[in-house]
Amino acid sequence: MHCSRIRTAVSARLDGEEPPPGITAQQVATHLDTCAACRQWEARARALTEHIARLRDADTDPGAEAPDQPPQAY
Repeated sequence: MHCSRIRTAVSARLDGEEPPPGITAQQVATHLDTCAACRQWEARARALTEHIARLRDADTDPGAEAPDQPPQAY
């Protein structure tokens, strides 16, 4: 399976969406077990998703402090 299709499925999962047609959760898990680049991509995408959620929470709570910057991923 191509990394781009797995990354699309991972992105959908992080957004709470259904995976693209023809991709199962098992296929994603198997690919992530064997592909370091996609595991790293997933970790960065997850960190970004969590950072955005914290920003949204801070934006709706006037007393909340802004979250720290996410780690730089190069």
